[in-house]
Amino acid sequence: MHIPENYLSPATCAVMTAAMVPVWARAVKNVKAELPKEKISMIGVGAAFSFVGMMFNVPMPGGTTGHAVGGTLLAALLGPDAACIAVSMALLLQALIFGDGGILAFGANAFNMAFAMPYIGYGIYRLLLKLFKVDIKDRSGSDKKIISAGVGSYIGINAAAFLAAVEFGIQPYFFKDAVGKPMYCPYGLNISIPSMMIGHLTVFGLAEIIFTVAILAYVLKTSPDLVHGAATVETEKRVNKKGKFTSYLPLLLAVLIAFVPLGLLAEGTAWGEWGSDEIAEVVSDGEALGFVPQGMESGFSLEALIPDYAIEGVPDIIAYIASAVIGVAVLIIIFRLISSLSDKNRIHNVERSNS
Repeated sequence: MHIPENYLSPATCAVMTAAMVPVWARAVKNVKAELPKEKISMIGVGAAFSFVGMMFNVPMPGGTTGHAVGGTLLAALLGPDAACIAVSMALLLQALIFGDGGILAFGANAFNMAFAMPYIGYGIYRLLLKLFKVDIKDRSGSDKKIISAGVGSYIGINAAAFLAAVEFGIQPYFFKDAVGKPMYCPYGLNISIPSMMIGHLTVFGLAEIIFTVAILAYVLKTSPDLVHGAATVETEKRVNKKGKFTSYLPLLLAVLIAFVPLGLLAEGTAWGEWGSDEIAEVVSDGEALGFVPQGMESGFSLEALIPDYAIEGVPDIIAYIASAVIGVAVLIIIFRLISSLSDKNRIHNVERSNS
């Protein structure tokens, strides 16, 4: 679902990025106001889970692949605003360091996976809890919380996939070269929507459910206070002091990292993520495209530090694990630094008010 560089026109990328700016601003404002300072570092852990989840590629008949994202899962654990920030950071890291998703397309990818997915998924999750008559603050009803999150995750990832399909599909209608050929994504809505949705309504949607349900069940069993809305600030502080943040989730992250090479078993490329060197040979709707769109051939290009999670001279399995470790470490460190700076600012403000 990661839209690569030059599949969307610069104008489309600008519009999608502009649409995300107020979303990010609101998310940051709400997190500052609502999320306890002790829990800000958990956004980094959430981003790490999303990052690792996206490395588990799942094969689809026909040679394409897909993956889970964890947007609804993070919304259930941290709230939709924190989930938006976490997934956005994971996507930015993937684009900058690993070349997974375009830099210009970052706004579009964030709109689909960091905005639509967690907010829609969380909305379904809360709606189902209300129908089940489960109070989110109550520690009971774990089974219903898991079911609600699973349904929300399925709808969330399919909403994100549909948006990506529309963004792909409108390109050939609006952006053509002098001879009438598409300049960017060459496939219209009649191809992009079914191509994206078939995989996500089936295999990839199921992967998202499994990822969400398995991790949420683990958290509900080991650290139920971590679920969004389930604890007061005082309880969250007490849980943090007990060390549950550092005892359970990092262990689960380590296990997931150890198994990320399973993502290498899925051969092929996700639909819409082909490189400009291979798109001409891609067969869609029964025939090969036969040309490289002008905008893709001469568009923007950024050399990633570790392209496609591969390191020259290093076996693929080791490089994949190393990439996961690097990504997880960077995300956790970034948010720990932010949390530390928040604490220092809070102490400074208190000292100023007392002086």
